[in-house]
Amino acid sequence: MDKPSNKNYPAYSKTDSNAVNLSDEEWRKILPADVFAVARQKGTERPWTSPLENSKEIGTYYCAVCGNPLFKSDTKFESGCGWPSFYQPISKNSMIYLPDNSYGMKRTEVECARCKSHLGHVFDDGPPPTGLRYCINGVVLDFEKAQEAEKKYNEKK
Repeated sequence: MDKPSNKNYPAYSKTDSNAVNLSDEEWRKILPADVFAVARQKGTERPWTSPLENSKEIGTYYCAVCGNPLFKSDTKFESGCGWPSFYQPISKNSMIYLPDNSYGMKRTEVECARCKSHLGHVFDDGPPPTGLRYCINGVVLDFEKAQEAEKKYNEKK
């Protein structure tokens, strides 16, 4: 399912860092079903279904629910796991880390720090320099190419 323009989400902003607190009922009215299932119900998209997994474009990855900046493209790597993978978030404050012992596994869940949407998990089997692999559902990621960001910046001057 193609995501509608996130600019229609009332909480979506790439510049506002204030926490977003909406009920699941409010989110259900706003988000497409596939995004809601992952972001709010801690679901997982099928592996190898995200067009972002193999993307080599240069830019920034944002939370598709609220616009919070999450990753720079230069931290993305091919992990072979079936989901977009990164070795470092854009900042330590962009995510919340929670223990996840579901399905008989010990994992660390990552949520967006701004809207508390489920993003995926982080594992300690990634490349240097961090040794981490942030395995993120592509359906909860927005991507903005670097030249688009630069163009918008220059238009504001």
